[in-house]
Amino acid sequence: MTPYQRALKKRALGAAAAALATALFATACGDGGDDAADTTSESEEQVAESNDADVMFAQMMIPHHEQAVTMADLADTRAGDEVRQLAVEIRDAQGPEIEQMETLLDSWGADRESEMDHSDMDGMLTEEQMTELEGAEGERFDTLFLEFMVLHHEGAVDMARTELDSGINPEARELAQEIIDAQEGEIRQMNEMLGVEDSGDEDGAEATEEEAHSGH
Repeated sequence: MTPYQRALKKRALGAAAAALATALFATACGDGGDDAADTTSESEEQVAESNDADVMFAQMMIPHHEQAVTMADLADTRAGDEVRQLAVEIRDAQGPEIEQMETLLDSWGADRESEMDHSDMDGMLTEEQMTELEGAEGERFDTLFLEFMVLHHEGAVDMARTELDSGINPEARELAQEIIDAQEGEIRQMNEMLGVEDSGDEDGAEATEEEAHSGH
């Protein structure tokens, strides 16, 4: 279980406990009549609109995307033509997705930020890795950018798959599938640019991760 999945499970347990406490309190207070029924109906509608998985998906994917955009911005003045063009495509795709997720959170009445430590997110680069990328140029930058972005994308794909497994909001689930489709294609593209053979299994992914961290 990834840190993201553990945090989601913890949040779900907390929500269940809160719901139980609310139900017990309502029972103790007696029959609330039509007002109580209306409140229950409204609550059910809100639950049907989104759940904890949807909220966490958006809250976590926003800073995840923001880091990818920051990485893409670095490529403007440091990367070769091929990597620079890829970075532009990543930025153009993920910028609007950030705005979409912020709009979703607002519509759900949820905070845009989560209490979860962003460094625990799947594929999130450390401060040391970002510093290393910022200090590189030319071919060295291209290699680091591709290796780090592969790891970053793999983390986003894992988070999106968790949303498909646990989320209920149609728009959030559709966005998750779009992220999977787009970023898996970019992972294949970046591995080709790195000369890494796409084995299509976890061993290949682990090998890519080892390469990204070895000697860095």
